[in-house]
Amino acid sequence: MIDRYLARLGLDRRPAPTLATLADLHHRHLDTLPYENLAIMLGHPDPVDPAETLARVAAGGNAGYCFHHNGAFGLVLDELGFAVTRHPASMLGELGDGGALDHLVLRVSGLPTEDHPDGSWWPDLGYGDGFRDPLPLRPGVFRQGPFSYRITRLAPDGWTFRNDPRASSLGSRVGPAGIAQADVDAAHARLSGPGGAFTRVLVVQRRDATGAETLRGVRHVRVGARPFARMLRDYGAWRAALVSLGVSLAGVPDDELRELHRRQRTG
Repeated sequence: MIDRYLARLGLDRRPAPTLATLADLHHRHLDTLPYENLAIMLGHPDPVDPAETLARVAAGGNAGYCFHHNGAFGLVLDELGFAVTRHPASMLGELGDGGALDHLVLRVSGLPTEDHPDGSWWPDLGYGDGFRDPLPLRPGVFRQGPFSYRITRLAPDGWTFRNDPRASSLGSRVGPAGIAQADVDAAHARLSGPGGAFTRVLVVQRRDATGAETLRGVRHVRVGARPFARMLRDYGAWRAALVSLGVSLAGVPDDELRELHRRQRTG
């Protein structure tokens, strides 16, 4: 399963657990698998069990949102020999900033560099339009192309992250290491079940080397290099945008997809 995942990312062998590998996997995953809630919006959310997500992705399917992406990526990193811990997090802003579990964070340790001797890094594939490169876990402002990110209050019990102002989320508060999969499952049920925060509008996002694209409902925008904003009220154009962002539509009945577009267009 790990090898099939790596093959989907364009790798024909298992790489060594180095910082260069971590960054390369981060880039390849972002380029291949968008953040999306399509299955949720179609009424059949995929489980967030990391092994199930990895199997689905390895077979050519979609990943999902943060719990799916980071859960599966954690399995891959662990299998490749990285030192990985999982942390609970709560998003700032949109989902209420009430401290509820709604984000899963990975911390990779043991990869020191000259300017970061601590050797702890933060890969995150679950922000959709977040950072492109793993961030060094230390307080500061980090620039990646036209975007800037800030880590504050780094302490044994976690840290606070402030996203780039142009991103779709403000950031998150990250807690201490240790989170049970049962808690992730319960949070997923709350977010993706009836009335959940991820059932209200279709969101597809992909962060590439120079910018980030978001399809929210029928509004398609890009920030960074070559920015644009457009409304996709035509079903064909909207469907083409899903495909261009990397969403697999295999097995999705056209009538269900058309109905989703209608709801998004008129909602």
